Amino acid sequence: MSGSAGSGAPGLFGQLARFAVVGGFSALVDLGVYTLALHLGLPTYAARALSFAAGTTTAYFLNRRWTFNATGGHGQAVGFAILYGTTFVVILAVNALALAALPESSWRITLAWAISQGIGTAVNFVMLRLVVFRN
Repeated sequence: MSGSAGSGAPGLFGQLARFAVVGGFSALVDLGVYTLALHLGLPTYAARALSFAAGTTTAYFLNRRWTFNATGGHGQAVGFAILYGTTFVVILAVNALALAALPESSWRITLAWAISQGIGTAVNFVMLRLVVFRN
């Protein structure tokens, strides 16, 4: 399935597939930075903020060109920053709620990260496709 005639952008399912690949890679960057930051002694919220920034930067560049084939400049970057700033607040809140709700265990921190990441990812795809990188 392709995007609009001559646009070079993939259709919805192509975008979903590419978004999933980019998201998986960006999530690995995010989780890797989160884990490293925790091992270096950063507080949980600081580690989550740093990891979010690393994953977000990775996602922006890969999604902009490969997933959505976007060529816009400043306006898209501003829209992306606003969306991800909002998502940042959401993932921190969800992460905190999950940490408070989950029982103590060896997997608690990773599961809280995964829950917050999943919710943030769903919000991001919809808003990136419909608002930020619309063709």
